Amino acid sequence: MAVLQTIRDFFAFEQEKEPEIIVSAPPSIYEVRTLTDKHQKEVMLLNLRCFKNGENYTRHTFAYLLGDPKTLSYRVVTPNGEMVGFVFVLIGENGSGHLTTIGVAPEHRRRGLAEKLLTHTEKALRRREINTIMLEVRVSNTVAQNLYRGFGYSAVQRVANYYNNGEDCFLMVKSLF
Repeated sequence: MAVLQTIRDFFAFEQEKEPEIIVSAPPSIYEVRTLTDKHQKEVMLLNLRCFKNGENYTRHTFAYLLGDPKTLSYRVVTPNGEMVGFVFVLIGENGSGHLTTIGVAPEHRRRGLAEKLLTHTEKALRRREINTIMLEVRVSNTVAQNLYRGFGYSAVQRVANYYNNGEDCFLMVKSLF
């Protein structure tokens, strides 16, 4: 039995049992910083809060992303160093970036933090002469789609059954130059 639990712990992070009550955080000044492997546990916990009914990354996935030199990862922090947002982008051999996930703590939403992360990430990609960025977004996630469209992303394809629950996604792309 201990072996099975060890395997479960390796591939998944236990989710909260009680529903979270979200109270808006007090206004703050936010800063974008690099996200490294020393932040793995913190980003895993935040990921679970950001994607309650979505695709949550496992410890293994975060370990891979944080250890891969072709991954750019950033976090938004409050003045006391609390992580309240994150983004991961894989850099491909073909000169493109793939935004794999972006999340903002529920109590810090609607403050421009996703925009701050996208702006920072796109600037970092341009400095590396990456010319295109792409991402997948749930067909039902119109809030995120509107954010991306506002940043100049275009939906170029609908991918059937992309998510574990069978939901489709839109593949969205943006030229950075």
